[in-house]
Amino acid sequence: MTEQNFAAMRRAMVESQLRTNDVNDVAAIRAILAVPREAFVPEERRAAAYIDRAVPLSGGRALNPPLATARLLVEAQVTPGHSVLLIGAATGYAAALLAEMGAKVTAVESDAALAATAKTALGDRATLVEGPLEAGAPAGSPYDILFIDGAVELLPETLTDQIRPGGRAVFARVDQGVTRLCSGVRSAGGFGANAFADSESVVLPGFAAPRGFCF
Repeated sequence: MTEQNFAAMRRAMVESQLRTNDVNDVAAIRAILAVPREAFVPEERRAAAYIDRAVPLSGGRALNPPLATARLLVEAQVTPGHSVLLIGAATGYAAALLAEMGAKVTAVESDAALAATAKTALGDRATLVEGPLEAGAPAGSPYDILFIDGAVELLPETLTDQIRPGGRAVFARVDQGVTRLCSGVRSAGGFGANAFADSESVVLPGFAAPRGFCF
């Protein structure tokens, strides 16, 4: 595979997978075309970097499908200068997209090997924090945007409390075996979110709901 091949695959992904599924935001598309997704997957899986499904990584984790990440990217309404708390950095792809859009990114990853890969891939484009995903990075709060690149059963207050009042959160929610993309705004009275699309998303560790819990 050459750089030209990957660039063609990236353009094809945008036209056939993303634009046909409501990903038409100019800034998001520009970032997706600029960031080489193949650089964030294991070398032996680079040929599959642009298919619309999760790409297996190490430690039982996987890179979120490109459509799920792109839909969340649009819904996040990122503008240059926004501070973003990214949960589930994996190898750094979503962090690179957010940084390309001008955000100040703090990316959290719990898997040591993935965190090391992300740190190498991102360089100084984002601040990488290794630790439990559900803990976030409170030292840098409050953030303008909480971006969870994957699906959770339960979104804990430990994360929503790290968003400034009026700030946004985007994530996928596990709902009876279906992953639904959601967005919400933190208000003075708390946080609420609504689903806006069903989409395949990787389930992140650390967010299992207690037995008997109803979202």
